[in-house]
Amino acid sequence: MNMSKSALSATEATFASLFERRKSEGAPDLRERSWLAFLRDGLPNRRLESWHYTDLRSALRDLAACETEAAGCVESDKPPAGVTRHSLHEALQNLGADDTLAALAPRIEDPVVALNGALMTDGVVLFVPPGAVIETPISLLRRFSGAGLSVTRSLIVVGAGARISIIEHAEAGEEKGGFENDVLILALGENAKVEHCLICQGRAQGAASVMSLVATLAEGAALASFALIEGGGLVRRQIFAKLAGAKARVRFNGASLLGGESFADMTLLIEHLAPQGESRETFRSIIDDTATGVFQGKISVAREAQKTDGAMQSKALLLSDAASMNNKPELEIFAEDVACGHGATCGRLDADQLFYLMTRGIPKAQAEALLIEGFANEAFAELEQESLREALAARVAAWLAQRKGPAGRSAL
Repeated sequence: MNMSKSALSATEATFASLFERRKSEGAPDLRERSWLAFLRDGLPNRRLESWHYTDLRSALRDLAACETEAAGCVESDKPPAGVTRHSLHEALQNLGADDTLAALAPRIEDPVVALNGALMTDGVVLFVPPGAVIETPISLLRRFSGAGLSVTRSLIVVGAGARISIIEHAEAGEEKGGFENDVLILALGENAKVEHCLICQGRAQGAASVMSLVATLAEGAALASFALIEGGGLVRRQIFAKLAGAKARVRFNGASLLGGESFADMTLLIEHLAPQGESRETFRSIIDDTATGVFQGKISVAREAQKTDGAMQSKALLLSDAASMNNKPELEIFAEDVACGHGATCGRLDADQLFYLMTRGIPKAQAEALLIEGFANEAFAELEQESLREALAARVAAWLAQRKGPAGRSAL
């Protein structure tokens, strides 16, 4: 049911005012549809099932009093030969006659994605031609200064048979507070292959970040996406993947490093819509101090998607008595001939493994670090680029080096 103007919260009223200013900034029909979709639920809180563990409405209570001009942007390197690049503004203004506008507006039932479509201000649109093999990774740099509102949306269309690698860096400033709402859309043609890696730098205190990955795969397409989330403030990464063609394959792996009062929510919906699809999800959460982690994963298999093979796993390592983790894996299966499963665990460092390392002369703090690093780096073992695996391992090690023990001393 749509909310009346009088029913809007102060933050939603701020968004409404921004929408009135931005609704004519390219693709007004898309913006209007998105705004109406947002109004159906408004800012999500725990009463919305898919947001049960994350109360974004409360987190943004003070946003109305903040500066609301754009506090973020998206940049990319000069694209490799054959790859076409446009800014989001150019795409909205000049490319509506082709399929670009439709690709920029995937049908996703999520209020934050809808809000993004209504208020988006910056982003990058890339087209990779059919058959292209791009050896050099495509780099996306997303900056969020904090304190204000950042609404960005990017689109990468990968032609049939093309092969690319994408490295997405999500940087953050030191200003406290603010709201970052980012959407990255990947559209893979038949037999396209994409490897994607997100490196999310720690957010400042009081900041709220929602990062949505929307992927659609045609027949025979393959997507492998990896993410390192360094926590800070409230971070939610949500994935919406539709395996629309037969024999499509996805792999989503990630690790979250959470300390202090951080809150990180990893939510994904994998929809198998065609036969012989395959999906694999492996996530690791390392949680210290009073931080909280969330994993919500759902594999949905349509009646037509016979011979689907899906597996999902979440593991959390709790490093303090006050750390907490919420796991909610789900299967929704309408087909008869499938092989799907899920698992979730929470625990502490293995005492036997720790004892074994210490009997070999390794100090306890160093032994703990080795076990934690190994646990986190399992999520990146299948990355094809060795240099990227090493870079992620170095970031994990750097986070551990800064970790503080109960008495405020370095724990390592």
